[in-house]
Amino acid sequence: MTVTTRTVAYPADGLTMIGHFALPAGADRRPAVLIGPEGPGLNDFQRRRADALADLGYVALAFDINGGRWFTDPQEMLAHVTPLLADPDRMRGIGHAALDVLRAEPRTDPDRIAAVGYGTGGAIVLELGRDGVDLRAIGTVNAVTTGRPGEAARIRCPVWAGVGSQDPIMPPAQREAFAADMQAAGVDWRLTVYGGALHAFHHPPVDQAVLPGVGHHPRHAERAWRDVVDLLAECVPVTE
Repeated sequence: MTVTTRTVAYPADGLTMIGHFALPAGADRRPAVLIGPEGPGLNDFQRRRADALADLGYVALAFDINGGRWFTDPQEMLAHVTPLLADPDRMRGIGHAALDVLRAEPRTDPDRIAAVGYGTGGAIVLELGRDGVDLRAIGTVNAVTTGRPGEAARIRCPVWAGVGSQDPIMPPAQREAFAADMQAAGVDWRLTVYGGALHAFHHPPVDQAVLPGVGHHPRHAERAWRDVVDLLAECVPVTE
């Protein structure tokens, strides 16, 4: 399938975000997917994820969280991301701004939108769900975050989360808190634990310093991608 891509600039969180659109061939409306990146920012890896989803027939927007910047210093990244992760309203603002851009695309079917996020991007799409946004599915990798008490009850769609068993950033206690939050809220939820995988196991190695506990796991990376595609096929099929 021929995929058309373009960059899009839009305001959010006091920054000019630079997102990546990928559209399938044709002129008809299609189901759409928001894709949220890891803490360091939006890079070619997540842009290619958007392209791959467009190749499957989805309108895809890989959104930005750092104003077009990719952090190469882990400590500088943490200094930027940690306050964001502690502020649900800021995360929701970033998510809503991207969602508005996606909805404004004429190819997007506004009634068939899903959101998938990785790390910080996963926390953001979960907050969109907790804000009551009408999504067909939420998927996260390396983000089993909990929000403000009781707000998970506002999630209106199935939630799938994937995490590495050896991830020190999302340890067993965090996984258990996430599961308890989802269960208490009556959410249709699933949690996949990938044995032996570290944090950011889905992301190919990068030629820069990384946080302790970060590492690529090629087999589980492929499995997590298939799990994301399966979630979308179940909840927001292209052929619907």
